[in-house]
Amino acid sequence: MVSKRNNVTINLKMDSGSPKFIQVADFLATEIVNGKMKTGQQMPSINELSTQNSISRDTAEKAYKILRDQKLIVSVMGSGNFVSYTGSKAKFDVFFLINKPCTYKMEAYNAFVDTIGNKGHVNMYIYYCDEQLFINALKKNINNYNYFIIMPHFRTSKKTHINYTNRVLKAIETIPKDKLLILDNSYSEISGNFTAVYQDFKEDIMYALTKAFAKLKKYKKIILVFSTQTLFPIPVGLLHGFKEFCQNNSLAFEIIEEVNNDLKFESKEAYIVIDDNDLVQLVQQIKEKKLQIGTDVGVISYNETPLKALLDISVLSSDFKAMGQKAAELVLSNKKEFFKNPFGYIERSSL
Repeated sequence: MVSKRNNVTINLKMDSGSPKFIQVADFLATEIVNGKMKTGQQMPSINELSTQNSISRDTAEKAYKILRDQKLIVSVMGSGNFVSYTGSKAKFDVFFLINKPCTYKMEAYNAFVDTIGNKGHVNMYIYYCDEQLFINALKKNINNYNYFIIMPHFRTSKKTHINYTNRVLKAIETIPKDKLLILDNSYSEISGNFTAVYQDFKEDIMYALTKAFAKLKKYKKIILVFSTQTLFPIPVGLLHGFKEFCQNNSLAFEIIEEVNNDLKFESKEAYIVIDDNDLVQLVQQIKEKKLQIGTDVGVISYNETPLKALLDISVLSSDFKAMGQKAAELVLSNKKEFFKNPFGYIERSSL
């Protein structure tokens, strides 16, 4: 005989940023996963759930849809909804949205997954700094996950970087704040009680360049290669921080758009290169002109990768492994805090 759970009392929090149907689905999912509702047991009907908890039928139906999407219940035509959980579902599901596929972003993702372990299931999505792709991905998955990890970096119509657009902020507001974690960028544009593991691009680059100052001051000019027309735009905070650092330390500096094929090298210049394609071009030209990296021309790259370590290139970088680990630890502990990710200078022979 199939047992039926007729009475389900859900403590809805009226001051929560989470919609009622999400709260209902979360409560029932916890009951099922914790074994309070057994496999094969019949769920209350839509009418029963609505009446018992003073919620609309629409709210109850949306909650049951989430449970069906999560494979926790199954609907049998003419009979009702039944628990289908067999113990194989992860404790929670995580929506992990990154702006671009690259070595260091994947390092953060892999560290997050490794730290979560078997306590959760993580799905990664990529939106390529595109506003509409971001909104579509979020809209499609808003009811299917317990946590939303988001790296906000967007491209304007002029191909410049922006932390958020107005449409993106509206989309983010649909996420319950207790399920939101902002990763890798600014969080101040968003209101409410949520979590962030962030970078402060201006302050970070100034701090790291200060660590590199003993080597930088031997060069006559510091040149920043900062492109404003790339598929994945560069945060403008890096530009502002670089300028302020050079001005504060009375260093001659220049900003160029890209590394051209006919780059003219002057004596004792140091290059700070953001984009890896520019780094390759720069190193090739230095070698073609038979100049010595770290002696004739200084080179600093942005964001650490194994290849840069192998090539002995000095780097200004956030610790992306620590970023992923910290994000996972906050999710596992359900802590709400704003944590500034470690950023530093890795000195090698290229400077």
